[in-house]
Amino acid sequence: MKKKILFTSVVLFVLCMLLSFSGFVKEAPQAKAPAGKVNFRWKVDTLSQGVVLKTVHFTKNDLFGANQNICVIEISHGSKARLAFAYRPELTPTSTIARESNALAAVNGSFFDMELGNPVCFLRIGGKQVGENTPQTPNSVNRKYYQYATMVLNSNGRPVLYEPDSNRHWEERYFDSTATDVMTAGPMLLSDGKILPQRTDRTFATHRHNRTAIGIRPDGTVLLFTVDGRTKQSAGMTLTELAKTMLMLGCTNAMNLDGGGSTTMYVLGRNNGGIVNFPSDNNRFDRQGERYVSSIVMVME
Repeated sequence: MKKKILFTSVVLFVLCMLLSFSGFVKEAPQAKAPAGKVNFRWKVDTLSQGVVLKTVHFTKNDLFGANQNICVIEISHGSKARLAFAYRPELTPTSTIARESNALAAVNGSFFDMELGNPVCFLRIGGKQVGENTPQTPNSVNRKYYQYATMVLNSNGRPVLYEPDSNRHWEERYFDSTATDVMTAGPMLLSDGKILPQRTDRTFATHRHNRTAIGIRPDGTVLLFTVDGRTKQSAGMTLTELAKTMLMLGCTNAMNLDGGGSTTMYVLGRNNGGIVNFPSDNNRFDRQGERYVSSIVMVME
């Protein structure tokens, strides 16, 4: 009888150890978020005719198994609002550039060298080139992995998204002088309604970070998107999660812009200097952590 009790105790101990060990190696569960089935309980604020600000804060780990704070500026196809780019040779907060440019709203733009301040992706504004794609390796003709999406503004200030090839001079060859406003960033998230595969060997893609993106719906509606990150109140997203979210929001084409501490959304006349999201450069979930950046994407009336 004693042997039987001892054997039972040993078995239970082993089972407990196995269950405990599996808790350490098991990946964190990901909430299922199929397209069209997430309840975005938006708070909606009209900014101008055909331009609205939408915000939602998931607080019960119910978007990809995490808390997420999302802001979207939605520009309908019929709106007279247009997009424009702005650049500063000296790093400047998104909100400052936007106010100086009399913008209705804005998000941060493309990637830049945080020490030197110069753009590290192709950037042309008003017909003047102010940034070029830095090479993948010194003297290489290939571009870096975050330079695989290009936004061009047409004569009406509406964006068209392109997927460049690997040559870092592609923009200079592909677009003539009639394309006066061109911004490269990346990677592409959606193309023709399909989620594009992302790299699995870069934490830039696989880890959750603050993200800024632009998406276009089939009817021409444009979405400027931010999700905050790096805090318990908002985890941020991987690039694949970001692509899934843009698809859920109805976009068929979308590209990633600079993110992380750069992620900022500005709206004219709002409190906190116009900042409506929670920039994280101060490592707090408030509106005081805005980073100085190189370029922005603006909504102009």
